[in-house]
Amino acid sequence: MGGHLNINHLLFLGHGALWTVGLSLIALIGGGIVGFVIALARISPLRIVRLLSAAYVQLIQGTPLLVILFLGYFGLAAIGLKMSPLAAAGASLTLYVAAYLGEIWRGSIQSVPKPQWEAAEGLALSRSQRMIKVILPQAIRIATPPTVGFMVQIIKNTSLASVVGFVELMRSGQIVNNSLFEPFVVYAIIAAIYFAMCYPLSLFSQKLERRMGRGSANFSLA
Repeated sequence: MGGHLNINHLLFLGHGALWTVGLSLIALIGGGIVGFVIALARISPLRIVRLLSAAYVQLIQGTPLLVILFLGYFGLAAIGLKMSPLAAAGASLTLYVAAYLGEIWRGSIQSVPKPQWEAAEGLALSRSQRMIKVILPQAIRIATPPTVGFMVQIIKNTSLASVVGFVELMRSGQIVNNSLFEPFVVYAIIAAIYFAMCYPLSLFSQKLERRMGRGSANFSLA
């Protein structure tokens, strides 16, 4: 590369954008699986399980994602556990996303109206049956808007993976800018690509919130 901005630079940025999407999916799927376990652990009848899951959430939420990335890539390498930039970024984002999704989903589960819990208990359902057949279907509906909204944060946070050398959109922009020395143009393009990825999700989240608000109003009137 070099010279003026051309199609090869744009293709390189597009390749980086694909890795941003891929890393976001890794964080969302991995964080979603761990986050679901955390959410269930946070409402467990066992006190020790609730305390351990709460400690995990507080520890991760109280630690900057950048520090988690450094620990995963440079810290583990220092004690002989070397990870690739992709593995370190994926694992760090998974841990980070799990703590937040776990709390979002824990709050959604506990937002299900008390009479629903009592009605499920009245039907003599086991705890797992109550969760699967009564509570979780309603909690998923409550959790969907904030979960979609949080996906915007996941996409933007993937830019931090550039500090461990993973070539996603931000790192691609740095490489292109180092060869062109046109920071305004290059970073404006990067901003436009991030906006193109995040804005539809923000609109979708707002639409879901409005729909859920109407649904709640209709439910109240009924």
